[in-house]
Amino acid sequence: MFVNSRVSPRSTSHGKAPARVAPRTVALLGAAALILTACGSPATTTAVSAAATSADSSASAGSAVPSTDVPDSATAMAPVEVTLVTHNNFAVDPVVLADFEASSGITIVQLAQEALPNQLVLTKDNPLGDVAFGVDNTFASRTVDAGVFEPYESPLAAQGSDRFSFDDAHHLTAVDFGDVCVNVDHTWFAAKGLAEPVTFDDLLKPEYRDLLVVESPATSTTGLAFLLGTIGHAGEQGWSAYWAGLKSNGAKVVAGWSDAYYVDFSGSDGKGDRPLVVSYASSPPAEVKDGMTEAPTGTLLDTCFRQVEYAGVLAGAKNPAAARQVIDFLLSEPFQAGLPESMYVYPVNASTPLPADWAKYATVAPSPEVVEPSAISANREQWIQDWSDLMQG
Repeated sequence: MFVNSRVSPRSTSHGKAPARVAPRTVALLGAAALILTACGSPATTTAVSAAATSADSSASAGSAVPSTDVPDSATAMAPVEVTLVTHNNFAVDPVVLADFEASSGITIVQLAQEALPNQLVLTKDNPLGDVAFGVDNTFASRTVDAGVFEPYESPLAAQGSDRFSFDDAHHLTAVDFGDVCVNVDHTWFAAKGLAEPVTFDDLLKPEYRDLLVVESPATSTTGLAFLLGTIGHAGEQGWSAYWAGLKSNGAKVVAGWSDAYYVDFSGSDGKGDRPLVVSYASSPPAEVKDGMTEAPTGTLLDTCFRQVEYAGVLAGAKNPAAARQVIDFLLSEPFQAGLPESMYVYPVNASTPLPADWAKYATVAPSPEVVEPSAISANREQWIQDWSDLMQG
């Protein structure tokens, strides 16, 4: 079994926005273990309400949701609770949420899962809630193939979400995205008088020996995204040779993002000894301290893989009409505008303005590597196993 421990990269040590809020604290189980074993720890249910700012963990993963028929129009209807199943780090501005709840008559109750894709599959015949958010493109195919979601096309998808459409049936709606890329410590390289690497292939050069730290794709979705990026770069026939080169060149493998970024990376507050780390294009703004005019870290934009986060209406939901309204809320301008600050991801709405520091320091990769969802679905477990045999065997 392989488990993703992508611990939240939110850190208070910056005294400002985090280097990256990892939205997915999800367990990545092997195909054989997926149905046979439920790996998540007990779920936490939280009323995501402006009136309730503290977590309400009294409900369990199997808590029943009131079976209330919700009309398509939210006007003149009785209040209804909609259970939103998420990863552990879902966040929303309470004022934005309060406005939605007041106008819709819907109260959103969050049910956080440490093993989101797997829990959705394991419970598909008795869904945990009405709508889910946080499945990304590395595991989306598993949930869709299992029949977890029912189709829904939001009228707001044309504002940018449809650029990342998963399938023609609209089982999933793209809500945000992030680029997983190698980050570089500019200060370290300047002090050494060494030119920074630029591309995937540069990382194999001897001058960069023992400088890179990466996350294991067997234990981290950040690591899995980087593995997929190398597959997109080197091809299905060439990626293992590429990783053999990284191994020979001293790449260090750790379990999760937090260890890589805050322990080993020299450009973070941890002041590690490696100036290259697999992180996010949205990480550099968090390293800009008060008084700085330039970011001390940057992103190698030719080493990126794009992660897309989706939401969907759960098949068999008790309140599907209200669930569809929640999908629309996640695509609404107020929610989209808050994504950089609340979860440190990019909004899919192409017209959403980014915070000033993001506009300056968090450059979106112009041409991220791509691996087709069908290829990911067919090969994901084997790729991870082959990587583990190569790097850790």
